[in-house]
Amino acid sequence: MKIIKPSVEFITPVDGATILRRLEECGRVCYKSEDRITDDSAAKFVRGIIKRGHEAVLEHCSFTVKFTCDRGVSHELVRHRIASFCQESTRYCNYSKDKFGTEITVIEPCFLLPDTDGYRIWRESCETAEEAYFSMLGWGCSPQEARSVLPNSLKTEVVMTANIREWRHFLRLRCSTAAHPQMREVATQLLEECCRLMPDLFDDVREGLK
Repeated sequence: MKIIKPSVEFITPVDGATILRRLEECGRVCYKSEDRITDDSAAKFVRGIIKRGHEAVLEHCSFTVKFTCDRGVSHELVRHRIASFCQESTRYCNYSKDKFGTEITVIEPCFLLPDTDGYRIWRESCETAEEAYFSMLGWGCSPQEARSVLPNSLKTEVVMTANIREWRHFLRLRCSTAAHPQMREVATQLLEECCRLMPDLFDDVREGLK
């Protein structure tokens, strides 16, 4: 059994300056102020529409992210209906095969410290589940049948595409201290990367969470 930490990866290349220019081109149609577009007007314009709450303009750009997380977190991700998803399927993935290292991979819980009884109980439970999964496969069950014993901590990969307005909504909810700790763990990773690549679109979200 392999234990890994969760991660976030951009699938689509993200150029913050290009996104700002596109949003400005779309948004200025509302005011017929395209003649005011300059080489450096986009950031100010977009910050202004965000401040005024005119976030429908932000729906004109989207990006795609791959989350590597546990199955529990994935159930929360797919609740965001204004998005598109692809997810690693336990129906079709057979973890006894060489391509998976003939083992299951689980996500280390951020709320358990190694060398504690809680961590030991969690690890042993996952190892027991792995053994049961392989036993069911050996007995003749298909992967979609044997998956019934796999743990919630099983690693999965979820590709999520959403427009910028929805990503802002997602990050406000999932980076909150009220969010599940493992959901918040991957969401805050994404927020930090969004702020690095697109500060004019996401810095206010981070500030609002403080």
